[in-house]
Amino acid sequence: MGGVEIGDENEATLGRVLSRPRYEVIPTKGTEDWARDLPKEAKVTVTCSPAKGVEATLSLAERLAKQGFRVVPHISARLVADEAHLEEIVRRLDSLGVREIFVIGGDARKPVGPFSGALDLLSAMAQLGHGFEDVGIGGYPERHPIIDDDTLCRALRNKQPFATYIVSQMCFDPQTIVDWVADIRRRGIRLPTIVGVPGVVDKKRLFVISRKIGVGDSARFLKKHTGLVGSLLVNVLRFGSYSPDGLVKELAPYVGDQDYNITGFHVYTFNQIERTEEWRHQILNGEGALGSTPALRRKRRDGA
Repeated sequence: MGGVEIGDENEATLGRVLSRPRYEVIPTKGTEDWARDLPKEAKVTVTCSPAKGVEATLSLAERLAKQGFRVVPHISARLVADEAHLEEIVRRLDSLGVREIFVIGGDARKPVGPFSGALDLLSAMAQLGHGFEDVGIGGYPERHPIIDDDTLCRALRNKQPFATYIVSQMCFDPQTIVDWVADIRRRGIRLPTIVGVPGVVDKKRLFVISRKIGVGDSARFLKKHTGLVGSLLVNVLRFGSYSPDGLVKELAPYVGDQDYNITGFHVYTFNQIERTEEWRHQILNGEGALGSTPALRRKRRDGA
């Protein structure tokens, strides 16, 4: 696959994507401090970690769903106790009208039940006959510190029949992301891919969230993902904050391209919704990284 030139069609697609954002949030105390800033048009995904457990994910998903948001709970396979627990989770989400779920293996050192990874849970869900219309799985654009690329790709192929899309792990290098997408396409993985990008993060809030996640959980995350966390911290410490302007600008030409099948962005907000929303509106109003592009200038002029 060759490079893709930026054009009006790509820009229009990007505008549509950002008009209905996909924001990842973390279950912590003080939800009311940031949930009020969530736009009603957002799809809100809720993380699941060993420190907080499945219940924290489900509880926050319930609160947000009752406020009218389209919620996407993350369910960690290693935190599901047994098939009865899985059935309870599915029933609970069904009662809320939740039609999308994101399945991960999870960072727990030992599974609490029989599900050691995402594939195990996906298989059990299929046998159960769940009613979810969309099921997401994770992908790794950057080299995993423990698992080699061939094994990761084989795992994606095995999970592909049970899923409807992939969300890539946060990555700061657009070329790495594009090369990874091209590689999985060559290997026969055709699922639509949503690219994970960090939102706007400032130093103070990043450290507050890190403490709220839990020391043990943060340590495991850092051990597995030192590169991406290090990149984020370098930007935050150097400039006081991080903005995804440059990353989004570089990836914009590939969104909607039929060969790459990148369908949008999954924004890791670190619960900094207000600042990320300001950034999103700047982009949509033609004031951010893509502010000088013709399509967005026309959108602003026409009042779209």
